[in-house]
Amino acid sequence: MARISRRKFIRRGVEAGAGLLGASLAPAAMFSFTPPESSTRRPNIILIMADDMGFSDIGCYGSEIDTPNLNRLAAGGVRFTQFYNCARCCPTRASLMTGLYPHQAGFGLMTDDLGTPAYRGDLSDRCVTLAEAMRLGSYRTMMCGKWHLTPAESNSKHNWPLQRGFEKYFGTISGACSYFDPVTLTRDNSRIRAEGDFYYTDAIADNAVQYLESFGRGESPFFMYVAFTAPHWPLHALDGEIAKYLDRYRTGWDALREERHKRMIEMGVVEERWALSPRDPRVPPWPMAHYRDWELMRMAVYAAQIDRMDQGIGKIMQKVKGLGIEDNTLILFLSDNGGNYEEISKSWKGSLSIPHVTRDGRLVQLGNDPSVMPGPDDTYESYGIPWANASNTPFRRYKHYAHEGGIATPLIAHWPAVISKGNSWTHQTGHVMDVMATCLDAAGIEYPKTYQGREITPLEGESLLPILRGGERAGHDAIFWEHEGNSAVRQGKWKLVSQYPDYWELHDMEADRTELHDLAAQDPERVKQMAALYGQWAKRVGVRRWPLEGRSAVPEYLERSNP
Repeated sequence: MARISRRKFIRRGVEAGAGLLGASLAPAAMFSFTPPESSTRRPNIILIMADDMGFSDIGCYGSEIDTPNLNRLAAGGVRFTQFYNCARCCPTRASLMTGLYPHQAGFGLMTDDLGTPAYRGDLSDRCVTLAEAMRLGSYRTMMCGKWHLTPAESNSKHNWPLQRGFEKYFGTISGACSYFDPVTLTRDNSRIRAEGDFYYTDAIADNAVQYLESFGRGESPFFMYVAFTAPHWPLHALDGEIAKYLDRYRTGWDALREERHKRMIEMGVVEERWALSPRDPRVPPWPMAHYRDWELMRMAVYAAQIDRMDQGIGKIMQKVKGLGIEDNTLILFLSDNGGNYEEISKSWKGSLSIPHVTRDGRLVQLGNDPSVMPGPDDTYESYGIPWANASNTPFRRYKHYAHEGGIATPLIAHWPAVISKGNSWTHQTGHVMDVMATCLDAAGIEYPKTYQGREITPLEGESLLPILRGGERAGHDAIFWEHEGNSAVRQGKWKLVSQYPDYWELHDMEADRTELHDLAAQDPERVKQMAALYGQWAKRVGVRRWPLEGRSAVPEYLERSNP
């Protein structure tokens, strides 16, 4: 599917619907809390985000990809099995940075301005960013990587990182970009160009290490946000990493999904009673696939991108340890959405993110062309539907959607001073908007009611700190999603979900987290109740009607329990 900026997205809108989300679906995680040495020592915080990475794509969640550094963080920390993002790049980043639903921060969609406050595509001035709030508590703040919270083509810098609370910044203002020649590459408030032997994943990690060297030795605690673009398309990786994976995927996507699913059951990430979702019907069985050498190369490059990101995280961890601040540094790692099924085509020509030529003047070959092997700087391809299906094992659907394949993310929390017994899992439910509440809670900073003379939207997120301390939290009464009309509500063990413009599905997430058994027809009253809750939320945060043009589909949407 092409990006929103490439086409008109004619979809039905939703101003009615449903949902609520409760506390824990399983016993409390088996880990314990040890208070920091001194109550006056506030933690350093490092927030790391991957881009377009599926739920099963790292080793400590069941993957065959080499991620020893993330595995080490997990072994010394706690992993969440039921943590959620907002299904797409901009919405998740807006929620992460503000502790609000994305619509409340201006990102109901992407960076297109649709004319209403919830769909401005530019970070609202009625919210504070995590960096702005941390600075209220005298934290030093720095960021490396993808911003994507303001229109990249705009000449205005009003919502660039330094204008929204960060003291230092290196990264890209736009979303996707070449790893060898990224557009909108920026240092602080100035645009720069890649030079020398440049690979963006390495540059993000190396600049993060430099910031740690500068700010990690001082008396003041710091907050650092590291937003990798890996493994988002384009499929760009270095030869050394690609070579590691050339033979690993020769058995194909069917075997890969089955192998990951088995490991995930053994590790306790998912339950055996949750059946593996069927292969996407658009994807053939591996023995019937055309261009198998090209297909396995697509996955090999994707895996190499994750491998290199993990190496960068290792550099950051090594610097933290070398500075002697590991015990009292909270590290959080997550992904902004599920695996991305988008197949790049030549019609994407003209996008801001795609260079026409390489830095040395060679023509960039745009599009998923089986005659062109991905990886080098003169290609621009994606891994597409078959491998995204594997990335999201065992779930249905992908980035964009509110089914589990679109919104489920790993979350690793590592904090030796607090999480004293590592290698633990928690099945309590959380949402990306909880990250801000958690950081402020850990730092002892109060969320402001006003900022620079403006009233600020009240915080929606709730702290995860009780979970990190080994206990349970009450959790949200409900969690809601809407993106491109794809909608969901999570209430306790129940989830109401729709891929626009389909009717509501109702799923029991204790019995069927892979969402294979729709119970809507069996329990229409629950559907109506949850749909009504969704409608209240949608009205409160400004969800607009879909389609954007033509007849509203709201009446049909309300009656989805009777398809």
